[in-house]
Amino acid sequence: MRRIFLFFVLFGFIGFSQQESKDIVWLQDFDLAKKEAKANKKSILMYFSGSDWCRPCKLLKEDFFDHKKFSNYKKDFVFLLIDIPRNNDLLTDKQREQNYSLLNDYNDNKSFPLVLILSSKGKILDKISGYSSLRNPKFHFELLDKFSK
Repeated sequence: MRRIFLFFVLFGFIGFSQQESKDIVWLQDFDLAKKEAKANKKSILMYFSGSDWCRPCKLLKEDFFDHKKFSNYKKDFVFLLIDIPRNNDLLTDKQREQNYSLLNDYNDNKSFPLVLILSSKGKILDKISGYSSLRNPKFHFELLDKFSK
C-alpha cells in the first residue's frame, strides 16, 4: 500500500511540473532562431540566464517561464536561450563560444536575467533586465503583450 501511495505522489509531482511549459521549444542557435522567426513572421524572445548560479534567473523561471500563461505566447515568438553557466560541463565548447559572443553583442551590462525581444534580423526591439525578489512577473508579461499578435 505504501508503494502505491509513493508511486502516485511521485508521478503526480512529475506530471504537474512538466505541465506548465511543455509546448515551448527553446532554441540555442541564434542563426536558426533568426531563420525560424523570419519564415514564420515572429519576433525572437532572447533570454540570458545563469542557470546554475543566478538566483533571480531561477526565480524568473519559476514565476514567468513555468507559468501556465507563458505557453499562450508560443505562437508569437521564437524562443532563444542563452545560458552562461559557471559549470563549464553544461555547455559544449562551440555553444559556450556562441553564447559568450551573444553576451558581448546583446548584453553590454552583463545583467542576469535579461529578456530581449528581437526582430527576425536580430535588432533589439525592447528588453527587461533583472527580476525583483518580490517575485512579480507582471512587467515581463507586459513586455510580451506589447509584441503579441
